[in-house]
Amino acid sequence: MEQLRPVPLKDPALPQGLGGKVGGLRWLADHGFPVPATWVLPAPEGDGDDVAAALAPVIDPSRRYAVRSSANVEDGGAISYAGQFVSRLDVTGLDAVVDAVVAVVASASADGVTAYRRHTGDERPIEMAVIVQEMVPAAAAGVAFSKNPITGLSETVVEAVAGTGEALMSGTATPDRWVQRWGDLIEQPEHSAIAPGVVREVLAGVGEIAAAYGAPVDLEWVHDGDRLWWVQVRPITGIEGVTIYSRRISKEVMPGIIKPLVWSVNVPMVNQAWVDLFREALGDVAIAPEDLAKSFGYRSYFNMTAIGEVFAAMGMPRESLELLLGLPTGSEQPRFKPTAATMKKLPRMLTMAIRKARYGAEVERALPELEAEYARYAERNRTAMSDAELLADVTALQRIGVRSAGVNIVTPLLANVYTALLRRRLGKHGLDLAEIDLTEGMAELEAFDPNPHLDRLAERMQRLDRAEREAILRDGYDAVPDELRREVDAFLDQFGHFSDSGNDFSIPPWREMPDTVVRMAATRPGTGRGAGRLPWQRVESAVPAWRRPMVRTLRGRARTFFHHREAVSSLYTYGYGLFRDYFLEIGSRLVDRELLDEPDDVMYLTLDEVRAALTGADLSPSVAELAATRQAEIDEVGDLDMPEVIYGDDFIPRPSDDTAKKAWHGVPTARGHHRGRVCVVTGIADFDRVRAGDVLAIPYSDVGWTPLFAKAGAVVAESGGMLSHSSIVAREYGIPCVVSVKGATRIPHGAIVTVDGYRGVVTLQEAP
Repeated sequence: MEQLRPVPLKDPALPQGLGGKVGGLRWLADHGFPVPATWVLPAPEGDGDDVAAALAPVIDPSRRYAVRSSANVEDGGAISYAGQFVSRLDVTGLDAVVDAVVAVVASASADGVTAYRRHTGDERPIEMAVIVQEMVPAAAAGVAFSKNPITGLSETVVEAVAGTGEALMSGTATPDRWVQRWGDLIEQPEHSAIAPGVVREVLAGVGEIAAAYGAPVDLEWVHDGDRLWWVQVRPITGIEGVTIYSRRISKEVMPGIIKPLVWSVNVPMVNQAWVDLFREALGDVAIAPEDLAKSFGYRSYFNMTAIGEVFAAMGMPRESLELLLGLPTGSEQPRFKPTAATMKKLPRMLTMAIRKARYGAEVERALPELEAEYARYAERNRTAMSDAELLADVTALQRIGVRSAGVNIVTPLLANVYTALLRRRLGKHGLDLAEIDLTEGMAELEAFDPNPHLDRLAERMQRLDRAEREAILRDGYDAVPDELRREVDAFLDQFGHFSDSGNDFSIPPWREMPDTVVRMAATRPGTGRGAGRLPWQRVESAVPAWRRPMVRTLRGRARTFFHHREAVSSLYTYGYGLFRDYFLEIGSRLVDRELLDEPDDVMYLTLDEVRAALTGADLSPSVAELAATRQAEIDEVGDLDMPEVIYGDDFIPRPSDDTAKKAWHGVPTARGHHRGRVCVVTGIADFDRVRAGDVLAIPYSDVGWTPLFAKAGAVVAESGGMLSHSSIVAREYGIPCVVSVKGATRIPHGAIVTVDGYRGVVTLQEAP
């Protein structure tokens, strides 16, 4: 038998393959990072006498040692053997060190390890090496991760305790915790025994080690009061499999609770439009439409991990994706630097950019074409069609919808781009675009804006006698005089396709709610929209003459795409709403066949289930049972506390306790202050609840919500950003708006609150 010999960690003769711990320590030492004096017993066979003879030349009786395992099976990606093998700390004297080595070797065949191997199915033979390392007199010790090990985010996490890390590793101590994101601390203890300088040194060292390692690392460290020592490094495993989902974008385009039928139609259609755009810019992108979004609690979340693949294809750092999540930024956040991958894709991206620069002409061609295609399906006599014809039309509408959705994605994006460029240019001359009437003189917008038409209806109703107005408020559409009903009908013909959400065909449109529409007009106050805004002539006079041509060009492009955006949005809403007509006809047929109780119940089925039900397939559970179960589930999830970001696919929502709160925080998007009564509005049908000056607490808003803003004193929305519908309209009406307020619709109805449109805070003043 070869003589047992302890090999110094830095000895070139140290064999390879002695387990992950030895490998990690050797890597640290080879790369110049401080490691305590360490010896390795590659295969300590034999009895304690052999071990004693081998260690006698290196063990100093006056020092303390750590004796740890380094088995070939430890620290694996799927099977780690964490805590399975013996480790001994603070060991002094040769005899004690020998006993510790023997105990480590013996632990490989302990009953617990045998049971662990049986449970994990690991049949690899255990090859045990043993590490003997001088103990550092620890003032502080801990662990560190170069990425958040739970989420995979770009966060350096440090946990530490005073003294040795034994209590930390055993779980008997609660460590202090620091989280650094892109150079800035976003989490730190209020009080800690660990010196700030030690934490800074650890954070800096983690960055250096991770950069040299070339992968995210999990580290153990000890500080002796003067110097930082590294006692372990291993790769962080498992973070690649964490899928990150975000509502930041999806709550704008698919807000609120989404019923199964709406989801099964929207996701393949709208997401296909996104995938087509990605492919136009980058070529073949291995993303399926259904991979881009997932439903949690019947809400839509975008798969940011999948979108990260798009970023990677562009040569952008995956970390830059985190900026889209709305997570805290930092002084060292990633900057885009072109890579070889970027340069490879650049010609294709430039070609796409050139095409989009001429996109206005494409929109002008697409609008009449799409309008003609939708008109064919709007004029169909659906009651006379066969089941197969109905389903064929649904499929055809989805194909048209992909193109329509693409135009409805690109046009607002370009409108935002040109508006942002104009805002930036004007800002250089001390001008605020929010105070300027960008749509001055654009009478053509009336074709897509219901407000001027509602104003005219309101004026007509104000000229009615009191009894007639009271009858309208009491009886709705049926009480409208004949001479005025023609105007109401014309309004419904033009704007009847609007609803609470242009992306949810399960919601009744205005044409199905004539009573609500006429009451909305009957109680409508003067608008004041655009009042006090700067006319363009005054804006131009404030811009130097040599800058005016550029400003005029940007204004022209912004106005053109503002018009295009409104036209496209209206047409998309109109065409998308045709799905409702088809599915309600299908629902009626399923009711006639005693498969459903109500036509609307079809909205709780998926498209595949609808097809199966129409074709007579035997479904178990039945479609009626499926619809009832899902309706009950949706009723239960209305009050869930849904986070902005979800990590992993096994998220479990929890009920909210927001009603006990005294203040709600969000993003301020329209400045001002207002104190008023809260009116929780979840749909246009709640319009009658709104009084002049109320604080509207809403989940989101679409163009169909605009009339509510004429009465409101402030708006608080669960969804939205600076360019959301709520924000834009609130700025136009000059009322404060706070968006992205978690639990906005759970603020008690009737409570008195103050809305701070500068800080984004809604404060409870009086409970209802």
